[in-house]
Amino acid sequence: MTLIWLILFVVFLAAEVISTGTLIFIWFCIGALVALITSYLGGSQMLQGILFFSVSIVLLIGTKPFIKRYSKQKRPSKKANRILLKRGTVVKEINNLKAQGAVSLDGKIWSARNSENEMVIPVGSEIIVTGVEGRNAMVKEIEKIET
Repeated sequence: MTLIWLILFVVFLAAEVISTGTLIFIWFCIGALVALITSYLGGSQMLQGILFFSVSIVLLIGTKPFIKRYSKQKRPSKKANRILLKRGTVVKEINNLKAQGAVSLDGKIWSARNSENEMVIPVGSEIIVTGVEGRNAMVKEIEKIET
């Protein structure tokens, strides 16, 4: 039975490496490792199976909230990626010192900040989105880019 747990350990480890960053198979890999150790120490097959499933499921369920929170912080939203390099119009003066500003992009209003920190962009100016930071579109005035 030790050989079977060793093979399962390697298979789950390979699956985790191939799936890059999902952190699903790693918990089954750890479960197989616990069962492998139990088998090596002479534990019954039933105990090995119970430990494998118990450890795997507890780790999978127990770490899910942490993994969800971690992955949300690292990945930019799809909506944010869609506005990159879009052109729009300033509808509320953009002033980073006052932490205010808004732009219209495709008919939707986004809070905005100037990517050139020292500048104020007045209402009616044409802008282009250069990035997204949190909930703010980072923008540059188009005349500033072309000159």
